[in-house]
Amino acid sequence: MTEPEFRQAERDLPVGGQAVLEGVMMRGVSTWAVAVRKPTPEELQDGELDPKEGAHGEIEVVTEPLTSYAKAHRWARVPVLRGVVALVESLKIGFKALNISANAQMPEDEEGEREEIGGGTWAGTVIVALAFAVGLFFLLPAGLTNLFQDSIPNGVVFVVIEKLVRISVFLIYVVLISRLPDLRRVFEYHGAEHKTISCYEAGLDLTPENAQRFSRLHPRCGTSFLLIVMIVAIFVFAPLGKLDWQWLFLSRVVGIPIVAGIAFEAIKWLGRNRTKRWAQILMWPGLQLQRLTTREPDPAQLAVAIAALEAVLELEDPAEATEAERAVMEVGA
Repeated sequence: MTEPEFRQAERDLPVGGQAVLEGVMMRGVSTWAVAVRKPTPEELQDGELDPKEGAHGEIEVVTEPLTSYAKAHRWARVPVLRGVVALVESLKIGFKALNISANAQMPEDEEGEREEIGGGTWAGTVIVALAFAVGLFFLLPAGLTNLFQDSIPNGVVFVVIEKLVRISVFLIYVVLISRLPDLRRVFEYHGAEHKTISCYEAGLDLTPENAQRFSRLHPRCGTSFLLIVMIVAIFVFAPLGKLDWQWLFLSRVVGIPIVAGIAFEAIKWLGRNRTKRWAQILMWPGLQLQRLTTREPDPAQLAVAIAALEAVLELEDPAEATEAERAVMEVGA
């Protein structure tokens, strides 16, 4: 059965976001907000929320100010460098949003106080997650390719093989996590986030009915960004050729900011030119990959994404953002 056709917004606005546990984070240029669907007491009878069933209680919204480092420092708005700054800021906000959403799912005690995840526990989780990502997507492919370096004729071939291994590892990882039942609702909220942003970019009223008309795929999605990172890495590391294993690993870690900065410029450029045929062709692989990391949301999930975006719009108008503010706009939509 083929999926129904949905609309794509034609303009690109400085709004991004992220799916979190039972909710959505939305980011403008000076504000970010998280909207989370809280569980009902009945859904917490066993002490914790069933991730497959999800929460169906009230929507809780948390709004935070955002002051980008690049707005006050001209050097941080230089192409490529601004991508590194934006990536660091996005990771910081993203992990904080995940923490807020995780705490919102915790049960309350007899006095109505909610038990929260400790700062040390959360910091440890973040460190492990970042180490896992670097190890899986950068060091593992380099290490596997290095095992056969004596059979590889030159440095360019070595780097091409390494990047093909990296892309393969990435695709396998995405396919595997897309099959996890516990992540189904996160992917549905991911789709709700995309649809809501597209509805706003199209200039329509933010209602679940309007948002549902748009595609769950978005040109600036973080999934597409990661695929671009994999491709950009081929060109960044190719001049280095074959290296001893210690220099190989060091170069891959040190090169992450450079690769991310270039990929940032690429995905912003494609997003601005999304209506052009050549850009649509280049975006097509990333959009297809999003079919694995998004699912069609229901109206209640769209209402959560809309609540997050409306919280941002109450305090700012992203459409009126200056060029300095747009320079480090959120990559992922």
